[in-house]
Amino acid sequence: YTLGIIFYKFLSDQYLEVACDFLGEEVENLNEAQTIYEQSYANEDEREDLLRELKYKFYYTIEPDLTYVKLMQRIHSNEFLLEELDQAFRNIEQSNIEFENLFADVDLMSRRLGATPQKRNETISAVMKELEGLNLAEEKDNLGDAYEYLIGNFASESGKKAGEFYTPQPVSNLMTQIAVLDKEDKHGLSVYDPAMGSGSLLLNAKKYVNKPDTIEYFGQEINTSTYNLARMNMMLHGVSNPRQHLNNGDTLDADWPTDEPTNFDLVLMNPPYSYKWSADKGFLDDERFSKYGVLPPKSRADYSFLLHGFYHLKTDGTMCIVLPHGVLFRGSSEAKIRQTLLENGNIYAVIGLPENLFYNTSIPTIIIVLKKHREGNDVLFIDASKDFEKEKNQNTLTEAHIDRILDAYKNREDIDKYAHLARFEEIEENEFNLNIPRYVDTFEDPEPIDVVALRNDIKQTDQEIAAVSKELLSM
Repeated sequence: YTLGIIFYKFLSDQYLEVACDFLGEEVENLNEAQTIYEQSYANEDEREDLLRELKYKFYYTIEPDLTYVKLMQRIHSNEFLLEELDQAFRNIEQSNIEFENLFADVDLMSRRLGATPQKRNETISAVMKELEGLNLAEEKDNLGDAYEYLIGNFASESGKKAGEFYTPQPVSNLMTQIAVLDKEDKHGLSVYDPAMGSGSLLLNAKKYVNKPDTIEYFGQEINTSTYNLARMNMMLHGVSNPRQHLNNGDTLDADWPTDEPTNFDLVLMNPPYSYKWSADKGFLDDERFSKYGVLPPKSRADYSFLLHGFYHLKTDGTMCIVLPHGVLFRGSSEAKIRQTLLENGNIYAVIGLPENLFYNTSIPTIIIVLKKHREGNDVLFIDASKDFEKEKNQNTLTEAHIDRILDAYKNREDIDKYAHLARFEEIEENEFNLNIPRYVDTFEDPEPIDVVALRNDIKQTDQEIAAVSKELLSM
């Protein structure tokens, strides 16, 4: 509800601001802008030109009686009805296909908001009052980050329930920086996430390139509510409609996209771990999986996501995917897929992450970096499992931890107890098992024990126990 209402206020505030600009009116606040919009709307000669300009600029329409400012005036005069806000949502959705079903999950009639219509009115009115003092049109440069912050906090507070739609920022930052290496200056960079959640991993690409306004975003999400969240997130980050290509669908069940472009410069993924999928034999004829001769097991779709993303990677692109450690050493069909990728030189690096980084699982995870065509088939292993900072219930990566991983990744050299560049022959000797401890020895010799000092400590402790026991018995 909060995210949906923030988005609606953003649409409303920028609508009023641009309306006044078009009319050549300077205003000091949104209430003045509302008055001017109402006056112009009432003038039949001005109305048509104004609405045409606004529709061209924004693709949607908000009538004067349904702006955020107008609804707030009705809240303060105790005349507000939830049906009015609901109508504003529907009007925006119906104004253009880009906004279709965007507010479908904001059910203003839900009893979760209150047992009676009056209670529901009070709940939503309270949220709207908290936002009233902000002009979100003026704050648009910071609004995307603020929205991202809220999504992150909701994911943190909701734990496993919300963790599926959000990748913590430090992990996103690390993955994106690895993927964009040597592509920072590219015009029209394309980035793809076929399990995009709220879209935060896609949007991270803007931070690390020199031409962020030319990025083309492609993403798919199976959950409709989360898909709508990603659409809002894109718009609030200033991504124009022509540059966002998002789809609501099952990535594994039906390939997408199938129309050009189908391959991308960056593929970034944090799919659900050990997800169950159909593994229907028909998928053996699917171009995403056919060259491997086997399918990932029905009970674990980890490699299904990996192969899907890899299929959509450009020949000079880079892919980063977060997965559980099991993909490094499990046998059967997964072992065959892993061996094929290694023989083709597609697995470029394996990075071990600390445990408890994600909201929906406490297990340690890995990032696998893949490339389609390169010289050699060695693999860089980095064990960063001990590099973290504890925050509340989660662990996190600091900038120093991320920089250390990036330096090791760029240099591709051995670092004692941290990184190892493994030759193909070494991996072959290990029967294509990529379990990190086979390649990076992090064992630390224990501190030598002073047996004499330890014996004296035990003796002193025994004496203290005897004294305290005697005192206790005397009581």
